[in-house]
Amino acid sequence: MWVALGARRPLGFMGLLWVGLAGLMMAGETQALPSFARQTGSACSACHVQSFGPGLTPYGRQFKLNGYTWSNGESNLPPVSALIEGSFTNTKRDNPAIVSSQQPDKNSSLHNRGYNANNNFALDQASLFYGGKVYGKAGAFVQMTYDGVQDRLALDNTDIRVADQATLWGQDLVYGVSFNNNPSVQDLWNTTTAWGYPYASSRLANTPGAAPIIGSFGGQLGGASLYTMINDLVFLEAGAYGSFSKNAQKSMGNYDPRTVDGGAPYWRVALQKDWNGHYFSVGQFGFRANVFPDPLNHTNTDRYTDLGVDATYQYLANMDHIFELKGSYIRESQNLAATQSAGGAAKSNQQLNAAALNASYTYQQTYGVTFGYNRIGGTKDTVLYENNISNKPASEYFTAEASYVPFGKHNSTAAPWLNLRFAVQYVAYNKFNGGDRNVDPSGVATRASDNNTLYLNTSLSF
Repeated sequence: MWVALGARRPLGFMGLLWVGLAGLMMAGETQALPSFARQTGSACSACHVQSFGPGLTPYGRQFKLNGYTWSNGESNLPPVSALIEGSFTNTKRDNPAIVSSQQPDKNSSLHNRGYNANNNFALDQASLFYGGKVYGKAGAFVQMTYDGVQDRLALDNTDIRVADQATLWGQDLVYGVSFNNNPSVQDLWNTTTAWGYPYASSRLANTPGAAPIIGSFGGQLGGASLYTMINDLVFLEAGAYGSFSKNAQKSMGNYDPRTVDGGAPYWRVALQKDWNGHYFSVGQFGFRANVFPDPLNHTNTDRYTDLGVDATYQYLANMDHIFELKGSYIRESQNLAATQSAGGAAKSNQQLNAAALNASYTYQQTYGVTFGYNRIGGTKDTVLYENNISNKPASEYFTAEASYVPFGKHNSTAAPWLNLRFAVQYVAYNKFNGGDRNVDPSGVATRASDNNTLYLNTSLSF
């Protein structure tokens, strides 16, 4: 069953409704929020593999599935938390986007805000969360974020749920509805675009230009989906998204000139099983959207159909030594009729594909290492990818990360009031925007490896 929102026009009324809901929540990425720990009486390590960050354990997935409402009844405090995140970024060569801005005829908001072409310290974000039970069977994860790099305040990831349990024809069910603002932000697995690895990355480094559309609309869409988990084995979800109105987007700090025409369906199917600490899941997800790329021209749309598959393995039999393997593949079919008619593409029918794989080891939910691999490929187009040396979207890179989370366990200092994470990450590119050399038209970065990035990150949650 599809829940269609905003047929043929932006969600003016729905946008106002969302603003009102967000304001209600605030009046009183899923991080390991201390508010969740206070509400449940469980440490952050019960829900999060590395005691901090989006990576979930089976218990964490169940907590989210059941609408963030589980409680031990001992805390009378409002479920409010905060997060501050700072970083240092170094790239192998200067970032072309910031270098070019130092030329007299160029302008870059990053350069104007005092960032250098390389070696930058930054306040990545400062966020306020409502995370936990609202009333009865309703719960919420609502994030308001100040982006220190972009100097912008916005309503960030939001997932408001109503969930319950029942037995039907001898089958145990968890069922509910999610109201959210980012396709896949409500997902239980760390393989989709909203919560996939890397969980944090530099906003001051040059990154590949092409990516599936499912991950590009965070905050600009409003959606609702119905879901159920059957016998803790089969997960089914279906819903749809529509664009917030221009005024609603601006009021939430998330304006995007693109507009989704009508309702954009989203669906998710997954199978999961835990065999004595060996957890497996395999799934399929999809998103289809007709998009007006030009806010002033609604003659034609670009049609995107994203079909994804994913899988997860977690070894949790010995919590001192946790191993994880996660992967996903998205194939996007594109009909770029509007872009082609405006001269932005040589042909209308195109393909884009994105593959991601990562493996991690965590010791005592305190020390973690993760290795990731990503590949982006697609159709050659001399106009759409005119600045790419091969006229293709091709990019390929590896990510290595080490992290340390001293708190977040039952016996930790200031539990459950404080959590802290230190991480060092390195991204190495084999291909970047079409090839391994001559990858930047300005000539600043001549090889893909010139975009290699060292990223030091510290996050404090309280």
